[in-house]
Amino acid sequence: MTEAVFRETTAEPRTQSVPLAHLSLELGHLYMEDFEAGPERLREHFAEVRIWVEAARAAAARRTGGRRPRISTCFLIDDYFTRFSTPAELVPVVLQEAERAGLVIDYLARESGCAVADKIELAEAVMHRLVESPPPGSYGSRPPVSQTGWLANGQRSPGSRSAMGEITGWQPPQETAARNHSVFMDVELWSEKDGQRLWSCPFLAAVWQLARLGLLRHLGEPVLVPRPWNGRDFPHEWDRLPPLIQLNPAAAPFSAYRTCTLMANRFLAVEDAVRLILDQIDVDSGALKQVAERSAREGAAVPDAVAQRATYVFYEEPAGALPAEGS
Repeated sequence: MTEAVFRETTAEPRTQSVPLAHLSLELGHLYMEDFEAGPERLREHFAEVRIWVEAARAAAARRTGGRRPRISTCFLIDDYFTRFSTPAELVPVVLQEAERAGLVIDYLARESGCAVADKIELAEAVMHRLVESPPPGSYGSRPPVSQTGWLANGQRSPGSRSAMGEITGWQPPQETAARNHSVFMDVELWSEKDGQRLWSCPFLAAVWQLARLGLLRHLGEPVLVPRPWNGRDFPHEWDRLPPLIQLNPAAAPFSAYRTCTLMANRFLAVEDAVRLILDQIDVDSGALKQVAERSAREGAAVPDAVAQRATYVFYEEPAGALPAEGS
């Protein structure tokens, strides 16, 4: 007799593909303090960004062998850590100042959508896919990241006492993949207050990068999918604005093989933390395979490491610029 093997079709969900551009170009990732500074602050930002847009486009064209690359632009508004004004008042100003600089924003996103979108706990789902890289010689004395909310790229400095209660000498932290010398990082992924979890800026930005790279799935289905905007007036409440909207009907796909983010240099530390997080996420294997196969067919191969698919341009801000709040 032969044995028949039966499987529930829902036990192995099919990974649905998403359309992909060659490059997702982010034209801004500002906080409410920037908007409070008035249209002049936005004007300065887009003027600086405009300088680097053509360079990013030229780099994308070089990677496609001179063929015209598919490039989409996006802009992220922080409505998670603080809420300022309303979409009806704020979004038109953003679009107007971008247009003044000769820029077109294809997609607009709310940062709170990186935490929860369409009733799906995106940040929570990504957190469960974290796989810490144990440093050599570690013995599991520290609780996992799912309990502590802290993620490092190596061995932390041990405490002042050993497991036997003996006083020990100080030892430096050590990066797992150090070259000659260590650059150690320890990133807070969330905090707790009154029983509520507040996700950190680097962790939400890591979720945002996964969405832009077309690598976010929930039970095989794409999440944080752009919704077409019909041109009507924007709502007066942030929660009534979809997490991600498509403003330009003719835009290239939102997700792309690579991302490039243009932002002020005060965000450098935050984005270093984002790359550390991306390096320790067990990304959906089906989504990774789809991107690899499609990019290879197009002759636009991408790096194996997800973090290496994200690039940045940091421009210098004038003296007295705002700090990178929310981190």
